[in-house]
Amino acid sequence: MPLIESTYSPSGIFKNGHVATIYSAKLRPVPKIKQHRERLDLEDGDFLDIDFSYAKNKSSKVAIILHGLEGNAQRRYIKGQAKSLTKEGWDAVAVNFRGCSGEPNKLFSSYNAGKTEDLQAVVDFLLKKEKYNTVSLIGFSLGGNLMLKYLGERNTLPEEIERAVAISTPLNLKGTLESLSNFDNWVYRTSFLHNLRKKLKIKVQQFPEKMSASDLKQIKSLLDFDNLYTAPAHGFKDAYDYYKQNSSGQFLPNISIPVLILNAKNDSFLTEESYPFSFAKTSENIYLETPEYGGHVGFHQTNAEYYSEKRATSFLNNKE
Repeated sequence: MPLIESTYSPSGIFKNGHVATIYSAKLRPVPKIKQHRERLDLEDGDFLDIDFSYAKNKSSKVAIILHGLEGNAQRRYIKGQAKSLTKEGWDAVAVNFRGCSGEPNKLFSSYNAGKTEDLQAVVDFLLKKEKYNTVSLIGFSLGGNLMLKYLGERNTLPEEIERAVAISTPLNLKGTLESLSNFDNWVYRTSFLHNLRKKLKIKVQQFPEKMSASDLKQIKSLLDFDNLYTAPAHGFKDAYDYYKQNSSGQFLPNISIPVLILNAKNDSFLTEESYPFSFAKTSENIYLETPEYGGHVGFHQTNAEYYSEKRATSFLNNKE
């Protein structure tokens, strides 16, 4: 019965989900860790920038870290997780999804919550380049959804992939879209939409034959963005088809390695579908931990190391 009784209990104001979410994203001192960037050229002519952080001693194990919507490898939660890993002898590879590394990607398409071929390209690159014996995965939010889909949609995985952790992860994309439309989430959806529109404006300039400025003006919500850009750019009928095909909850039964899902009960992004209690009770591989607090990627313990960072590293080290 892989239901984990959480020991996480923050102090004071961090019991408030919105405080935990906003502080962790915007106000936490940026963890100090060295990153070395390499570019991975993809078969379709595009590229991914990935940022390496290395353990003190040469390591045979690596953790791939996947950020959330409009994140990147320099976000506080990514650097904090990488620092926790390297301290415990892991190399960490933080992936910048297409168009998220500070440079526009080359194609009209970019990244989305289910583009698992890009994760496979990173895995292949690492196994060929570095000869790692052990590979583990950590995904945050959208990156967690992509990671779970990757693990559950394939008949076989590289044998080096041993464990994974999904943090603040929506298992139902439509539900999270609807949650972000709630009044108390206006700060987050406004920020997401501002950044997405800003990037799409560049796409309009790069690919005027595919989208016009008048199309861009029609995008006034996250649903509009997915209907007018995400879905058609990536081969889906509409936003709801995109959500249906890529929601990770449907892939959980096929996952064959131990996975920890760490979702706070006061995460305002998530709906009940993202807390699969009944499934986890009977699952051999899905470990579900649902602390009362933590907001969205906001598991503050100390500024030096968050509960989620320590917990993820511990799980990868086979400590349930």
